[in-house]
Amino acid sequence: MWRNKESQSTAPGAASGRAENSGAAKAPSNSGGPGGTTGHAGSWLTPTLKVKGQISGNEDLLVDGKVEGPISVGEHRLTVGQSGHVTGALAAREIIICGKVDGNQAVVGESVEIKKDASMIGNVTTRRIVIEDGAGFKGNIEIQESGKQAGSKAESSTERAFSKSA
Repeated sequence: MWRNKESQSTAPGAASGRAENSGAAKAPSNSGGPGGTTGHAGSWLTPTLKVKGQISGNEDLLVDGKVEGPISVGEHRLTVGQSGHVTGALAAREIIICGKVDGNQAVVGESVEIKKDASMIGNVTTRRIVIEDGAGFKGNIEIQESGKQAGSKAESSTERAFSKSA
């Protein structure tokens, strides 16, 4: 299910008078990030959801479910949680992979992090990459010198991926 900041204010907890912070978008404890949570996600694809097709948006996204198709969130953060599995191209300003990304697709972002116990098969175009000890990676890495080049490459790679999936 998609959850975003607007829907959190109408959650049952908000109606009972609890503080609005307690209803903020939080990832479950099995998601990526230090301490097991990722608090930056604007929307969240839960572990029980499976999506076939293109996902695009203009906010941070945490994917804990299974996605077959390209994902693009523009100048925002895309996080693939520990229980997330994506088969398709990824495009975002910041990409954090804690789960599984495969299919030999393009991953384009200004910074890409592949966390411990995550795995990725694909080609990366970025300005900055971090691959933690214990992570799996198979593919090519292209380091861009300026953000404009990586950003324009993200748009063209995502457009190609979207047209292939249509």
